[in-house]
Amino acid sequence: MFTFLQAHPLISAITLILIELALWQLIGPSRRNLRMCVRVGIFVLFCWVMLSVGISPLQPPLWPEDPVLNLMATVLGIGWWLFAARVLTVILGNGLMSRAGRNARLLYDLMGAVIFLIGIIGAAAYVLQLPVKGLLATSGAMAIVIALAVQSTLSDLFSGIVINTTKPYQLGDQVSIDATQGKVVEIDWRSTHLITDMGAIAVVPNSVAAKARIINFSRPGDVQGVSVTITVPSSVRPRRVIDALEKTLRGTQALLPEFSTKVSIKSSHLEYTEYELKGFIALEQDKTEVCNLMFDLAHRHLEATGVSWDTDQDSQPWNRQRQLLEDVRIFRSLSNDERDRLAGEMTPVDYQANEVLLAFDEVADGLMIISTGVVSVSIHDGEKLLEAMRIGPGEVMGEEGVLAESPSRGEFRSITSGRFFRIEKAVLDNQLKHPGDLKSALSNLQDQRQGIRQAIVMQKPAQTKKSGLLHWLLQRR
Repeated sequence: MFTFLQAHPLISAITLILIELALWQLIGPSRRNLRMCVRVGIFVLFCWVMLSVGISPLQPPLWPEDPVLNLMATVLGIGWWLFAARVLTVILGNGLMSRAGRNARLLYDLMGAVIFLIGIIGAAAYVLQLPVKGLLATSGAMAIVIALAVQSTLSDLFSGIVINTTKPYQLGDQVSIDATQGKVVEIDWRSTHLITDMGAIAVVPNSVAAKARIINFSRPGDVQGVSVTITVPSSVRPRRVIDALEKTLRGTQALLPEFSTKVSIKSSHLEYTEYELKGFIALEQDKTEVCNLMFDLAHRHLEATGVSWDTDQDSQPWNRQRQLLEDVRIFRSLSNDERDRLAGEMTPVDYQANEVLLAFDEVADGLMIISTGVVSVSIHDGEKLLEAMRIGPGEVMGEEGVLAESPSRGEFRSITSGRFFRIEKAVLDNQLKHPGDLKSALSNLQDQRQGIRQAIVMQKPAQTKKSGLLHWLLQRR
């Protein structure tokens, strides 16, 4: 074996390199440490092969009279410098990736380029015995020419270094760069790749990103901001609108209570005024649903206070009771005459904040329709009351008692002051004695709320992991 290595060092070295490349592909990128150990081990064998035949990468070949040995030693010397550069790049890159992950990809590429450049210069100086100073001077002049030719590319390159160093965004962040919004899926030496809401890939040059106004929607990572804009006729007093919109925020259960919500006037015009509602939610994917809910709630609360977007004020001369019957879904099966008669039987009831409107297990003797305000609905899980939802204008309470004289499965407690209209059970007897659309609608509402109650009760709270000195001592008993 040793005789073969001495007789054929070039073949042995090439064989080692081929084995290394094959093992590098077979092991796979997920096992970085094993890859690094294999490459270092084969590099050690490569060094042993060179030393066994008397070849040193730090001096020119020793056989100038033998062209074959001289060429072989030159190839092995150059190969050693390149192999050493690759091994050093893998070792440093493995440590860098383990600490910073994929975000350090650009720095890893730049570091590898510098190391290989040093390896090429070392091979030229020690193996080929070239005048390195003159080579560096020539390469410096060429570098200036090339730099002028690729000025924009270099700008992207150095901007990428700045972005990777300052980290205004990372992979997976939702950002807006120069009015382009999307999720960061790749940051390379030239550009940042975003996947937009439409599923398209937007490529933003790093030089543009370094100069642009960047908005990172993923920081802080535990909350996501939401905002909606409502346009109201300027003839409506702002205080009246703000009160209604504040009730909208109170009625949006998805908004995180530990973060402040805000209603503000965004702009004022001759014909209309823009109001903005702001809050925070936990999940990015819930933004659209929460915004749609806030729009609907805002419309209902504004309508409950008498705000109208209809320029013809005489087109709907209904009072509030009649308007509620028109808007509430369960009464849509009734004819106009039936709704007119029912509106005359509705009794207004005012309530204050933090007042129990319908207690848990109480049998309601009438149907209650919320006109204004926000009401919290809580269910009992066997131990305590848990908030299940929040309801507002146009929502109904007491359907269990009206349908079958069943006790309420939830507690309805007011969050804000407001008013509801009460319809006595006797008034609805004619419609509820026989199967019909109204009875079916009330049954569907009851089933929906029962499903929500069961879903909340069946949810098991996540068990917290015990930690600390006491837990450590208990484990060792």
